[in-house]
Amino acid sequence: MFTERLSRFQKNLADAGIDVALITDDDNVYYLTGYYDYLHMEFGRPTILVVPKDGGTLLITPTIDLNSAKAAARVDRVAAWNDGMGNEWREELPAEVRNAGLVGIEPGHMPPPVRAYVNDLVAAEKIISATPILNRMRMIKSPQELQLARHAGEVATAMMNAGRAAIGDGVAEFEVAIATSQAGTRKAAELLAAHYDDGDMSPNTHFLQIMASGKDIIKTHHRASTRIMRRGEPVFLCFCGMTNFHRFKLGFDRTFWIGEPDPAQVAVYEVAAASQKAALEALRPGVTAESVHAAYAEVIQGAGHEYPFRCGRATGFSFLEAPQLVTGDTTIIQPGMVLAVDGSVSVDTFRAQVGDSFIITEDGWEQLTQHPKSVEEVIL
Repeated sequence: MFTERLSRFQKNLADAGIDVALITDDDNVYYLTGYYDYLHMEFGRPTILVVPKDGGTLLITPTIDLNSAKAAARVDRVAAWNDGMGNEWREELPAEVRNAGLVGIEPGHMPPPVRAYVNDLVAAEKIISATPILNRMRMIKSPQELQLARHAGEVATAMMNAGRAAIGDGVAEFEVAIATSQAGTRKAAELLAAHYDDGDMSPNTHFLQIMASGKDIIKTHHRASTRIMRRGEPVFLCFCGMTNFHRFKLGFDRTFWIGEPDPAQVAVYEVAAASQKAALEALRPGVTAESVHAAYAEVIQGAGHEYPFRCGRATGFSFLEAPQLVTGDTTIIQPGMVLAVDGSVSVDTFRAQVGDSFIITEDGWEQLTQHPKSVEEVIL
């Protein structure tokens, strides 16, 4: 799988007239080579994948992660560098770009120290973005990726069910996060054992649980805290970070109430649910990404609320991929895309969100995340 992707990327580079690409985004390094979980730039340790339009590929990575690179990376050569020795990660780069007419980089994902060094090596007019090529490659998922997406949906559903069961009067938010993490990890472990042979891939969920309750419900990306939930309060659960099975990400959200809800909050929730329904009625191959957002926004604004943020986004090995369901994105929706689609409304004292992930099929979509969403079904 990785060998085929690298070969296809090299052909795309040649078609674009790019002689060599320097890949520094963690998710793209994984997408092209299978190499993951090395120490990142936060530790001052760049990893750089060098891909010529033809010829051997090179992975430059810290010596501390050399054994992992040898085990995982599907490249022709690995060059390890050590802290404080010689020219470190810079050693190999001059020879790789010296005779290149055009050098492709990822402008939004190249660490500043690496970018500064590349700027010293390569004239500005010879540097071009390789990001559009990778975005196009990653937009349509392979059969293997779609299997990962379906399994990620199972993990997400297990987490949502566990979170729902843990919510209650007198329960601390962090207890819900513990329950969701355990359920997701166990489901992931079950799937890894049954369907995959990568013994290094961890089943453990990671990413702090996004949730909010009571007066904090308006804080969109609030993390689980020590707050005690009470009867009558709304509770929001989001798994857009934690749904990360075998490195494949999805979006998934629900809003609940502990006991009888406030009727004003229910009215807002119903608009949010209706906006997602409108988006899904518009979602199919052949339409533009922005038209799906427009259908969702029309419901929200028609109910008297402010113009909303994006309706959704593509996911995969990154939390955010192309396209986005937002005004201005004219990408044509195609079979094989994986999209998170939300319905959401915010007012001064309450916000409601309902979100799921979908595979685009030849004639519509396949839902990956499963949980009830009618008002009656989200009252606990």
